[in-house]
Amino acid sequence: MKNILIIEDEILIQQSLKKLLERKGNQVAVSASGKIAIDMILKGDFDRIICDLMLQDISGFDVIEESKKRYSLEEIGKKFVIMTAYNSPQVLSRANSYNCKLLNKPFDNLDEAIRLMTE
Repeated sequence: MKNILIIEDEILIQQSLKKLLERKGNQVAVSASGKIAIDMILKGDFDRIICDLMLQDISGFDVIEESKKRYSLEEIGKKFVIMTAYNSPQVLSRANSYNCKLLNKPFDNLDEAIRLMTE
């Protein structure tokens, strides 16, 4: 069982992922706000952080930058999965600079997406 944080401002996606991950036996916390999620990250202990790139208040990359206050770059690379519908070369390059996994939305294969979120 993993302790997972989902940072997603589209509530339908957030709640669907939460249910799917909980059915796999994981403990799941959620946040629709990047700023609130940063506080959760700095105070909590998550095995995996699944973060949408384009949030209402800040970007997923802003969340990662603030997470450096708690985690090393190596730990960030292991913990974070970035979800995005915007897979431009700039986004791919920046995600690679953090060594994060990148998951394109919409998911082509839901089982594969869930596996990536929980491995």
